[in-house]
Amino acid sequence: MAQYPREEIEEMIRRWLEANRDSEKAGEWAHRLGQMYSEDAEYRWNMGPNREFIARGRQQIEDWALGAHMEGFEAWRYPYDTLLIDDQKGEVIGIWRQVAPVKRDDGTDYEVSGLGGSWFRYGGNFQWSWQKDFFDLGNVKALFMELAADGKLEAPVKKKLRRLAWGQALPGVEPIHKDPSVFRSLKALMAMIRIVTLGR
Repeated sequence: MAQYPREEIEEMIRRWLEANRDSEKAGEWAHRLGQMYSEDAEYRWNMGPNREFIARGRQQIEDWALGAHMEGFEAWRYPYDTLLIDDQKGEVIGIWRQVAPVKRDDGTDYEVSGLGGSWFRYGGNFQWSWQKDFFDLGNVKALFMELAADGKLEAPVKKKLRRLAWGQALPGVEPIHKDPSVFRSLKALMAMIRIVTLGR
């Protein structure tokens, strides 16, 4: 028997999509979406071979996932193309796109290629208890490079990319592996990036 009625999960999705549209219009994410997570919810996404973003609890989700990590992306759009419900497990897969608020000179959108989405776990009371985003990190980086080359990358995003290039952690980003050799490899990679991009 299903843990939650399918109709309740469908209503959760309706509320979620409405809150997302309102957030896009307002250019503010934490206030509208934060209340749609349970107090002890977890939100995560992968940031490469040895890094994972993890927010534990609603406050970290609001401050980090919907706050610090959304700086520079307030005006981006994340339209959902489809949502799939598993009402036996109370889980939802949402497939979305990442669209920049500026256009190319030919009028086309700057949009991340590849597949993006979120895997949700419903926790009752019209709140998510767990979420993991997935996206093609290589395509995200490629679009950032194109935006930067065209002079259309927002200053807060540039600042975050500089921090990452210099090995400075963003809020909630944790190493996946504890093996020191992995850190040596990562440090070497960061040094190579600095040499190539900054000439140092």
